[in-house]
Amino acid sequence: MPRPDGVCQRMPKRELTREYEPNPALRALYKRFFDRIQVDDAWVQGVRSLASEGSVVYVLRSLNFIDFLALDHLTKRFALPQIRFAQDLGLWILNPMGKGWLNAIFPRRDLKPSDELADALTRGGSALLFLKRPPGVLDVAAGGSHGRGLTEGDDLVRTLMRVQRERERPILLVPQVFVWSKEPDTRGTGSFDFVLGPREWPSPMRTVGQFLYNYKHVALKSGAPLDLAAFLRDANAPSEEVAVRRITYAMLGRLERERRSVTGPAEKSPDRVRMEILRSPRLRTIIRDLAGEKRSDRYVITARALGMLRELQATPDMAAIKALEAIFVRVFHRIYAGIEYEKSEIERIRDAAKQGSLVLLPSHKSHIDYLILSYVFNESNLQLPLIAAGENLNFFPIGAIFRRSGAFFIRRSFKGDKLYTAVVDAYIRRLIRDGYPIELFLEGGRSRTGKLLSPKFGLLNMIVDSALAVPQRTTYFVPVSIGYERIIESSSYVDEMAGGEKKKEDATDLLRTPEVLRHRYGRINLQFGQILSLSEIARELGTELGSISSPAKRRALVTRLGNRVMDEINQVTAVTPGALTSMALLCHPRRGMAFTDLVDRSRQLLSVLLAVGARATATAVTPSGTLRAEAIREAAQMYADAELVDVHTPLGEGVKEKRSRAIEDESILTPVEKKRLVLDNSKNIIIHFFVERSLVAVAARVPPGPRVDEDTLRERVRALSRMFKHEFRFRADAPFDAIFDETLLAMQEDGALSRDASGALGPGAGSGGWSGPEWLELYASLVTNFFEGYRVAARGLALLLKGPATEKDLVKKSLALGNRMFFAGELSRRESVSKPLVENAVRSFLDQGYLHKHDGKLQLTDTFAAQQAVATIESKIALYLGEDSE
Repeated sequence: MPRPDGVCQRMPKRELTREYEPNPALRALYKRFFDRIQVDDAWVQGVRSLASEGSVVYVLRSLNFIDFLALDHLTKRFALPQIRFAQDLGLWILNPMGKGWLNAIFPRRDLKPSDELADALTRGGSALLFLKRPPGVLDVAAGGSHGRGLTEGDDLVRTLMRVQRERERPILLVPQVFVWSKEPDTRGTGSFDFVLGPREWPSPMRTVGQFLYNYKHVALKSGAPLDLAAFLRDANAPSEEVAVRRITYAMLGRLERERRSVTGPAEKSPDRVRMEILRSPRLRTIIRDLAGEKRSDRYVITARALGMLRELQATPDMAAIKALEAIFVRVFHRIYAGIEYEKSEIERIRDAAKQGSLVLLPSHKSHIDYLILSYVFNESNLQLPLIAAGENLNFFPIGAIFRRSGAFFIRRSFKGDKLYTAVVDAYIRRLIRDGYPIELFLEGGRSRTGKLLSPKFGLLNMIVDSALAVPQRTTYFVPVSIGYERIIESSSYVDEMAGGEKKKEDATDLLRTPEVLRHRYGRINLQFGQILSLSEIARELGTELGSISSPAKRRALVTRLGNRVMDEINQVTAVTPGALTSMALLCHPRRGMAFTDLVDRSRQLLSVLLAVGARATATAVTPSGTLRAEAIREAAQMYADAELVDVHTPLGEGVKEKRSRAIEDESILTPVEKKRLVLDNSKNIIIHFFVERSLVAVAARVPPGPRVDEDTLRERVRALSRMFKHEFRFRADAPFDAIFDETLLAMQEDGALSRDASGALGPGAGSGGWSGPEWLELYASLVTNFFEGYRVAARGLALLLKGPATEKDLVKKSLALGNRMFFAGELSRRESVSKPLVENAVRSFLDQGYLHKHDGKLQLTDTFAAQQAVATIESKIALYLGEDSE
């Protein structure tokens, strides 16, 4: 009779295979446990799509009836191709009637597994093929932990090839991996391995134990399918045996990539890893050069290197990670409302992890950053990264906890210590070669302002060198933006930014849970930028990766990579309700604003952000992309509960207002003056999206105004860009003139600017219910505190007329001067008196030639070493604040 695939063949008289049907008790047991397995929609849709293209044969690595039962249950649950055949499982014990009453009563003695496999596919069903048999006790004792081939495995592959040659419809081999345990494979064997099988080849008993211990994180992963029809057409194998081997090895390789993306490299003892690193040729050469010919000196330096490795090395332990997970989840959900991220982004990271080594490069604003990626990766069944942490965090008990959770500790500076540099380099090379994901905070320290800091290239340079030394394994660099609506350390940041000394981290500072747990800190947002490779960066530099050999070319490669990463982080930083609310509150020209005005101002800000391509969190916008007013209320309420904002609600005409934290539509919101710097941190998270427009608006409003010719405006903005080069990250994808022209055009299209008949620029007709002057006022107000901060620093330069001073002393005295200026009414924003602002201004003044350093102290250059000249510097800045210089 004709088959659906067009091949005529007589159907066997007896049905050799049927779907496995567990009894009701087993069905209930499977549902209780196997429904907990993490199954992505992508897996379901992927298998369903493959089933529409051909006959699906599920391929698993190791013979294990638990794997079969779980996969069989899940295919039934999601209505996927049903398994009619799985070899060598002895399932008749659980279901003796599984192949029908006739086969149960009169079993065929001559029946082969290959006959059953052919029958399953011929009848339009699916099959499950195991490639290996777990090692027995003797195999484990002999060190054979790689499994044994199944006796009929080759015959079954040959059967698949034969059936494929007889039909047009393709047979698709789909690798399936159950990750029952996230613990890595072992090198060597333990006592449990003799009885239960090693982790990578577990017996059914060990599989059950792993599942019960790790049931929240058991995952089913699917590898890239193999189209058998295409393989046979293109393989050009010299013999059938070679074709069988190629198919088997291809499936094993795809299965292993999926499993390793979760478990990572095989585990070795820390002592063994240290000794292997010490034997690396590069490190041995450095030790020999430092020690000379004396064996005793070489022994001493080797011992020093071993001690450095102990201080450096991460020793991840799954038991510690699981305990930390339980504590973190309990505390985390009390502090934060959750972490927002896209699952599709995680799958993008997973795909990269299968192809090479990952270097994760997140922004750094809080100590919580150390936990966020590990938490999300753990939830998503991705291998946890090893995290480069500062040595300042290696104190009791935090250091021990972080080390066992995957942190390795590096000194803040090791310039000049050749041995330590060589040890760190050898350790990083080992991690890259073995395929460990590495997490590195490119900014070095935490940003206190909410803006990204300039990248530090020291450790990145080592990682790039290591990646270049392992060309056979691609290293992928992943920019990550970690956004907060509120920072836990915000109060200590305010003290530092106001001029206080930075306190050294210790357990009492990091474990202040009673204080932290009193407040809610909103949501955390995670965004991933474009994944970069060194080959791509080399092409951007106009060269090939293989030709980069000189130190100068490597420095250029690392510098371009670091800056591309920071630009990507800025680009993908998400707009949160907290950032919008703080920006709208701080940039309002009056003391307070009504809640309805806050929503309107936030809506206008969001419209610009979306127009420039910024992402917005799901909580900030509706599905249609408009602002969720309730999200602004929630963010404002969060700030009110934290006593960052005062809420005043009028009770009616002639009746005094009531002060309350509950925000109503008619409430007036007033930022608490002393805590504006906390809100400023949230505002600055998204300030970079407005910088170009803000500088144009400020330059266009310079007295006498209101009209200015384009060339004058261009030169003003160019000068401001140079002045603020240490303050903001300007786009590096185009030259200044192109960015200026693009910004000018966008502001004209939006109605903020317009040209008159002579070509002069001034306020436009407006848009969105706001006039052109209102838009220019909004853009300019976003950067008012930066201009005022630089004015404070300019006023402070007069202190150098009395003689040179260290930068620390100059900044401290300038801040004191800034406080007097604020209380005297010369400054409109309390957040303008900020240590980072003054420090960046001093760096800018050095670049502009107002200052120079001599013997470690700052002093005015000859041109500006006079009271009137110093006053000119301040007056230039005051001009952009709308003050006439005359």
